[in-house]
Amino acid sequence: MSGRCLKVAFGMEDKEHLIDAHYGDSEFFAIYEVCDDGNIKLLKKRHNKAKDFEEEEDGGHGDPRKFKAVVSQLLDVDVLAAFRMGPNFLRIRDKTNKVAFFTRTRDLKLALQRLVENFDELWEQVEEKKRAIEKPIVEE
Repeated sequence: MSGRCLKVAFGMEDKEHLIDAHYGDSEFFAIYEVCDDGNIKLLKKRHNKAKDFEEEEDGGHGDPRKFKAVVSQLLDVDVLAAFRMGPNFLRIRDKTNKVAFFTRTRDLKLALQRLVENFDELWEQVEEKKRAIEKPIVEE
């Protein structure tokens, strides 16, 4: 047993469903520890402060300030798991040390299962991000 674990934040609508909207509009984030031995543990539920964020009138979705507000709440997490992709999700993937994972399901149990199934690949992506960490966490 190697005991590799990842901290994963799911953007949630309620206790059992991932939000079918932008990640930054999640009601809360469910933070799980997912390990390569299939062990899964809920660490905490974190209220999404960015949800109350007023987006720019002309900016619409994908406001970079909202993006920073979301990422700043999840600095301790390796993987951001979401049902769907928004413009900020690409920003998160490309400009932060976080790995984005698309669950393709809104069912939390199934989403967790898919994380376990893709663990090795996700682990590699996280390690790669850590190796590239010379660059700043959030670029201007």
